[in-house]
Amino acid sequence: MGKDLQQQQEDRLASGGTGMTAWLWHRAKPYTPPWLVTGGVGLAGAGANLQWGGSPWAGVGLTLASGLLTSATWWAGKSTSPQRRLHSAITVAAGSAWLTSAALSGPLTGPLPDLYLMGGAALALSWNIRHVMRSSGGESTGPDSDKGLLEKVGLARTKLKQIKVEPNRVTVPYELPAGELTNDDVAKALPRIASALDVPTTAIRVQHDPDSARKGQFVIVPEDMLKTPTLYPGPFAPGASIEVPLRIGVYDDGSDLVLPLLDAIHMLVMGMTGSGKTEGALDLFFELLTRRDVAVWLADAAKGGQDFLPLVPGLDWAALDTVSAAAMVSTVQAVIPARAAWLRDHSYRAWEPAAAGPQTDLAHSCAAAGACGCDGMPYLVAWFEEAAKLLRELGEDTFTGIAQEARSAGVSLVISMQRASGYQLSTDTRASLPAAMCFGVRGDDASFALPEEVLEAGANPGAWGNKRKGYVYMVSAGVDEDLYANPARTFWTGPSGEYEKAAAWIVSQFAGIRPQGTGAVTEAVAAKVAGELFTHRRVRAGASDPAAVPASAPATGPALSDAQESAQTVAALVDAEDADLDATADLPPAEGSVALPQDKPSKEAALELLGELIDMLAQVGPGIVAVRDLYPYLEQIGRDRSWVSKEMKKLAEDGRLAPTGEEGVYRLMPTLAGV
Repeated sequence: MGKDLQQQQEDRLASGGTGMTAWLWHRAKPYTPPWLVTGGVGLAGAGANLQWGGSPWAGVGLTLASGLLTSATWWAGKSTSPQRRLHSAITVAAGSAWLTSAALSGPLTGPLPDLYLMGGAALALSWNIRHVMRSSGGESTGPDSDKGLLEKVGLARTKLKQIKVEPNRVTVPYELPAGELTNDDVAKALPRIASALDVPTTAIRVQHDPDSARKGQFVIVPEDMLKTPTLYPGPFAPGASIEVPLRIGVYDDGSDLVLPLLDAIHMLVMGMTGSGKTEGALDLFFELLTRRDVAVWLADAAKGGQDFLPLVPGLDWAALDTVSAAAMVSTVQAVIPARAAWLRDHSYRAWEPAAAGPQTDLAHSCAAAGACGCDGMPYLVAWFEEAAKLLRELGEDTFTGIAQEARSAGVSLVISMQRASGYQLSTDTRASLPAAMCFGVRGDDASFALPEEVLEAGANPGAWGNKRKGYVYMVSAGVDEDLYANPARTFWTGPSGEYEKAAAWIVSQFAGIRPQGTGAVTEAVAAKVAGELFTHRRVRAGASDPAAVPASAPATGPALSDAQESAQTVAALVDAEDADLDATADLPPAEGSVALPQDKPSKEAALELLGELIDMLAQVGPGIVAVRDLYPYLEQIGRDRSWVSKEMKKLAEDGRLAPTGEEGVYRLMPTLAGV
């Protein structure tokens, strides 16, 4: 904007004869100081000659003054570049020497007039040339432009290139001394640089040159432009495909914070209580519920969907208790191979927007001839909020199979938790979550969410904690890597009351745009795996009184402790005829040995017994079962390990068991009979 105003002013000055003169003076004015100084030295020499001409004592004094002035110039230029320091000293020495000679013998004596005209003009022109080079960007700040600061922070001899200054943003390219320092040393020095500049540690970061181990640039943002939250501005691309990125906030330079979900695939969302993690989730849900080809499944067993209740009517499935959430985990595992098979049969290498609509394209037909006309398969986002509870109950590798197998099946897994660690989330699962959003955390917890190179570049969510609500770092494929270490802030959906209004508007306004379901293939598998937990999902999520819930659904009651839940589970396993028995009493002595059947059970009987064993394990609660776990029952079943392994694979294909990433190990489905 400043350059435009300057250009307008120059154009105005250049119009007309008088304007041309003014324009020429305007252009020449920055170059006049050296010539004015040269003229002043000439006048000073003539005046000094009138005062001290022929005086030997004046000669001594002027000579000493000349030397002191030159030395002072050299000393004063210590903080500038070597070129400027030397140029200034030479100019002062030449000018003071001519002045001394002119004062003693006269400015028109001998070669003094020629020296004045040639030397003075040459020095003035040298400063003009320097000004031209500096204004055109050709002069770079020398390696010692801020030598004192760089020496203090351990980066001595580092060369700083041309500085780029923008509103609230300074970019300083650097070049480290070859063989002495690397970009790793720069990363370690960032806190000291921030201290030297008196800015927060999050205000300075470094962008390494991928083609060099000693080059890069500092980015300094002295003022925090994110202090004032940005109110949610409305949908970014209403009615568009999920392939269009989701806008959820702003970076500290004012640019949009967008998540390209199809590039991110799976994501870890982490942040401590009060860090604004839920606000960021609401922004994502607001975007998802305005798109035409994506369905959302939400599991929130920890809070029962407390933060998302206004959005529940817009979700395809909301699992708000532990049993439903566990069923959703198993369902997602089961639908992945079915969705992948559907995509394969319709000649899709991976999910794309065309897969969401009716298949009328010959290139994507599962029929031998002509378009098949099959119903489409919308994209699926499976969001597990406060996933720590599920991980405690189902095991740390709960999501490993999903994350590893869902990449090309049109399924995105989102795991949200306050603090992720290797004790809660297996390293295999974490490695399969390529994207991350890290809000404020404690200490060095961010090391599990953000890559090491992003932390070394200056990202420091530990400096925020819960004092900067909504502040976040985002790492994802499809996002410029230079933005990974840039702080951003998610949109504010408004205070209590306003958020509910915005959510209700999103749910109702885009009800006709959102897909009505997840597609026939997905829903068939989900109904088979989760039963009424899925088929009655909308009734269960929206029921306000027990009468509105199907008879098979559990009545909503007060939250139970872990001990109470365990006691209820055990009580449910006790038959009514045994309810009056004392479990602590000694068993009566055996009256004789019981003869065990010696004949090998028939195949039907063996299958029935295997099913009973699985049902027995399932009633205890969701967990992992392996072929080896049934070894103690092989004699009772009357079959060997290979037979049991084959039958368990069949049960997995039928949806009764859910496969995991480990061979021969399956996840038990939650018991649905009592639901």
